Amino acid sequence: MFKKLSVSTLVFGLAAGAFMIDASGADAAGKRQFIAIGTGGPTGVYFVTGNAICRMVHRAAAEGRSKGRKHGIRCSAPSTGGSNYNIQQIKDGELDFGVAQSDWQYHASNGSSKWKGKQFKKLRAVFSVHPEPFQIIARGDSGINGWNDLKGKKVNIGNPGSGQRGSADLMIKAAGWTKKDFKLATELTSTEQSKALCDGKIDAYIYSVGVPNAGVSIATDGCGAKITNFNGALAKKFVTKANPFYAWANIKKGTYKTTTSDVQTWGVKATFVTSADVADNVVYEVVRAVFENLGEFKKLHPAFKNLEPKTMIKDGLSAPLHKGAAKYYKEKGWM
Repeated sequence: MFKKLSVSTLVFGLAAGAFMIDASGADAAGKRQFIAIGTGGPTGVYFVTGNAICRMVHRAAAEGRSKGRKHGIRCSAPSTGGSNYNIQQIKDGELDFGVAQSDWQYHASNGSSKWKGKQFKKLRAVFSVHPEPFQIIARGDSGINGWNDLKGKKVNIGNPGSGQRGSADLMIKAAGWTKKDFKLATELTSTEQSKALCDGKIDAYIYSVGVPNAGVSIATDGCGAKITNFNGALAKKFVTKANPFYAWANIKKGTYKTTTSDVQTWGVKATFVTSADVADNVVYEVVRAVFENLGEFKKLHPAFKNLEPKTMIKDGLSAPLHKGAAKYYKEKGWM
């Protein structure tokens, strides 16, 4: 339910690929509703995901056509700070939906980790999207071949509020390290980090993202950076039965120019979330638009290639399912 999104943010989101429309006419008509989806950096898959969902919502609309859904929903998906930022903005009523890592969905819903004392009881799951392997992307001449080699190096741990940063903080703590164990711990955004690596300003960055990723390819294909294996002792602390939102992952040989063999790592799922305060019919229409056009949705990014409804409606979902989403899944016989 769109509440407080600023005009400038709305315009940015629309310019980034959402449906263009005269807002004053929409208000006068009184039948159109704007929703806002929080994404991530403009080079990341979260940004593509949010705008792909908007595209499906607008594709399903029938205004001006003889066939389709006259739901009146219009959608924007601006670039944002990422997972935890999106969840917080949904909680504050500034966003209606957002893309977030499955681990941060869990922590926000349960009031654990960074969400201790700030539990978001009204957080609701909608569906999951692509896998997001944790990746250590290092300069080819850095001598970094895994987590332990990051000590004493210049490493980007992500901007505050991002899922990337939240995960990096957890890993650093679990390893018994502090940020002082790095020669330098930078807080660059996902848009800035690959250029910084190629320019020699950092030696590596820790990143969870769907593959392939345009930002990562700037570093791998552009300046010979490599993705290291990340399946040692630290990873095994996280991938346990107690943490169902983590799983082992594999980045296939040939994904990038420097991926000359399969990379063994672990990761999370990208998930689509909302609030219990968002109307059931709005969530229903958004979900219906995506699943009724899933074939088209999957064409919009290689990370979506293997999406299937049976996994999207359960994998990585640790918050209660929104009633509007559940209604559609039950109608389809999937629940």
